[in-house]
Amino acid sequence: MSDRALIVARMNPENAPNIAGLFADSDTGELPGLLGVRRRHLFAYRDLYFHYVEFEGDHRSALRAAAGREDFVDLSRKLRPYVDPYDPDAWTSPADALAAEFYCWTPDGGVRR
Repeated sequence: MSDRALIVARMNPENAPNIAGLFADSDTGELPGLLGVRRRHLFAYRDLYFHYVEFEGDHRSALRAAAGREDFVDLSRKLRPYVDPYDPDAWTSPADALAAEFYCWTPDGGVRR
C-alpha cells in the first residue's frame, strides 16, 4: 500500500535553492530507500513551504523510523535556518506539520473522503 504526506511550513522563497540542495544531497544517501520514499516534491507559495512525499508504505511509520536516525536529525538541523514551523507554538516534530487530507479522486478508484 502506498501513502503520501504533505508537510506545511514557512520559508523565505529566496532560500528555495538552499533547501533543494540539502534534499538533493540527502536523497543520494540511504535514507529515502530505508523509509520507502518513492517521490518527493518541494513547493513554495509566497512564504509557505510545501513538502509532498510519496511512500511505499504508511507515512506515519516512516516518520517514526526517521526520527531516531542520525542522517534525518542532521538534515533537519541543516534545514532549520531555512524552514520555520507554520505554527511554532504547536510544533514539536515534523508530524505536527502534516496537512490533513480530506478529499481524493482517482480515475480508477473514484472518490475517497
